[in-house]
Amino acid sequence: MHIVYINPNSTASMTDAVVCAAREAAPDLAVTGLTNVAGPPAIEGPEDGAAAVPGVMALLPEARAQGADAIVIACFDDTGLDQVRAAAGCPVLGIGQSAFVMAGLLGVRWSVVTSLAVSVPVIRGNIEALGLGANCVSVRASGLPVLTIDEGSDATRAHLAAEFRRARAEDGAQAVVLGCAGMAALRRNLADRSNMLLIDGVQASIFLARAAAGFVTAAA
Repeated sequence: MHIVYINPNSTASMTDAVVCAAREAAPDLAVTGLTNVAGPPAIEGPEDGAAAVPGVMALLPEARAQGADAIVIACFDDTGLDQVRAAAGCPVLGIGQSAFVMAGLLGVRWSVVTSLAVSVPVIRGNIEALGLGANCVSVRASGLPVLTIDEGSDATRAHLAAEFRRARAEDGAQAVVLGCAGMAALRRNLADRSNMLLIDGVQASIFLARAAAGFVTAAA
């Protein structure tokens, strides 16, 4: 089974980190990544998302040519998810969508911790559109830009872990959804620092993509 991750931004290091996290979670699957080199360096808010969609769609033929059994949009805003899904001919998931679904399956009260405040309305809208907000207690901005999170310095990790603990103390969160693809590579360290259950959309997406692709094959 082959899962292709499409990164809507142009930062190749984020694509590599996402692919690495997915392969670690499911080492028996073939996982590759495509980077939208025509996109903005990071997706921070609806304007960046809109600017990235044409480049995301342009990568769809390459994903098909690679024999994708499922495609995952590797941006927590799920940039271009609906457009790619309508044209792909295979299951298409987003890492945001996957994280919300997994949080729902686990039945815990959860908070999203994302990058900047400009991303909060997009995330809230996605949760509401999916009807998965029943146990979402908050969507919090860490105040850190996406590329700062991707760099993953010790100060960044400490800042994020403190925000996770605030979500537990102030909002009653039992788990934190990692609201940025750049956090995927930091998950274990952040879990150790915060002592919380962390739900990573990359990890969730590889499990759900396997299930969706397998279901389509079995139903054919």
